[in-house]
Amino acid sequence: MDSEIALLTIFILAVFTGYEVVSKVSSTLHTPLMSGANAIHGIILVGAVLVTGHADNPAQLTIGVLATVLATLNLVGGFVVTDRMLEMFKVKKQPERRAPSTEQPSAGGAE
Repeated sequence: MDSEIALLTIFILAVFTGYEVVSKVSSTLHTPLMSGANAIHGIILVGAVLVTGHADNPAQLTIGVLATVLATLNLVGGFVVTDRMLEMFKVKKQPERRAPSTEQPSAGGAE
């Protein structure tokens, strides 16, 4: 019973801390931080794979596979969003301008 109360207390504090941290980040930095956090969630993928490997019954195996799939989607999505955002910060190469021609165009063959 004491461990359940301790786990509930940790969960509530984690929710409160997460809400306060995310709400204080400006909207300019929100997307880069969230995409980086999604990439860090690779830890969840490792945990899901480890738990799935030790599954004893079909229910645990199903939940483990579902957790592995969702963690993979989260991880890949984090990298895709980060890559897309980094593309926005790259300097785009200007097309080369042609030097103006010194020749005058002919006037339709009226020479």
